[in-house]
Amino acid sequence: MSHTPIQWIAAAIFAVALLHTFSAKQFERLSHRHPRHAGLFHLLGEVEVVFGFWAIVLVVSMALFAGGGTALDYAESRNYTEPLFVFVVMVIAASRPVLRTAMSLVDTLARIAPVPTPVARAWLGLAAVPLLGSLITEPAAMTIAALMLAPQIFRPRVPEAVKYLALGVLFVNISIGGTLTSYAAPPVLMVATTWQWDSAFMLATFGWKAAIAVLLNATVATWVLRKHLQSAAVDEGAAPEARVPLPVVAVHLGLLAGVVLFAHHPVVFLGLFLMFLGFTQAYERHQSPPILKEALLVGFFLAGLVVLGGMQQWWLQPIVSALAPVALFLGALGLTAITDNAALTYLGSLIVGISDESKYMLVAGAVAGGGLTVIANAPNPAGVALLKRGFADETIGAGGLLLGALGPTAVAAAAFLFL
Repeated sequence: MSHTPIQWIAAAIFAVALLHTFSAKQFERLSHRHPRHAGLFHLLGEVEVVFGFWAIVLVVSMALFAGGGTALDYAESRNYTEPLFVFVVMVIAASRPVLRTAMSLVDTLARIAPVPTPVARAWLGLAAVPLLGSLITEPAAMTIAALMLAPQIFRPRVPEAVKYLALGVLFVNISIGGTLTSYAAPPVLMVATTWQWDSAFMLATFGWKAAIAVLLNATVATWVLRKHLQSAAVDEGAAPEARVPLPVVAVHLGLLAGVVLFAHHPVVFLGLFLMFLGFTQAYERHQSPPILKEALLVGFFLAGLVVLGGMQQWWLQPIVSALAPVALFLGALGLTAITDNAALTYLGSLIVGISDESKYMLVAGAVAGGGLTVIANAPNPAGVALLKRGFADETIGAGGLLLGALGPTAVAAAAFLFL
């Protein structure tokens, strides 16, 4: 595993995977130009497939260069708890009882707000739900927010630039909105135990600053969206769904709470997930079709990132450990765009003797940059999977996301640096 050739091969494959991520939209266009191979190009154009695909290439390459046993040992040494958790929490959070409960609460608040209801609903989806992620975890908040906002904002008739701005705000707000507690945001979770950061510390050090940035980002985005939101309200002519009985809602919310509580124990939360599947079959009339495909694609993406990211420590850690606090903030902000922010903070937790100021700057930069790319923050692939149908060619371009996220990222960075 320490052989330089293997490390260079892994770094090269990781770089190719990044390029593939940024060019995924081109593969979708190729699928239309070459119908004979449309299936292959469509598969390669799925952003959620990219890292899983190149992770397989890495394992095969390791088998060829270092032997099959070494490749298998490496693949089995990775921790796949986070991909499994995101898969489970996506499916449960998107179930009709959970989603209808969240939407009913948002609709109630939107109706009593002193602004037009569509505007209030969009603002709550971009502000309140991301902050709720500090309690229910970021992947659950991303799932609920995406499903709530999709019919209102992420529609074909809304201009692409406006949708990318809303997407950038959603991704950034989800990334920083989970910092009010010590367990909801993956990059915080990676260091909380090692550095002894509890939820009280997170709220006092990061949380209130993140909340200000979330509210400001959501307000600006909603103001830009306001005209399109008014027209969206006219399109809401679908027949209302039947009410879900309170006992069914209670069971779903209880199972979701159990999954969140045991997020680090896959044996437990997978068992709860099996109970969830059985319960939904027993009361099928109160359910919507589960989003198994979308959740599986997201899990595949994150598992691929776990496999590819595990071989990048040799070049990432020296960069992280050599930077001064402010430079570390800016470096973490930039590096987060090309690697998962949880992986970045995990590498920081391995550095011996890192100062408290550097700890703060590393985590602040990592969460502030969590909306710049699809791979920057673990819940982002979930948002892409649920919202991409509202974009041209049903794909989300990496360049468009980057441009849409620059403004809200700057707001988040300023909040963490100057407040």
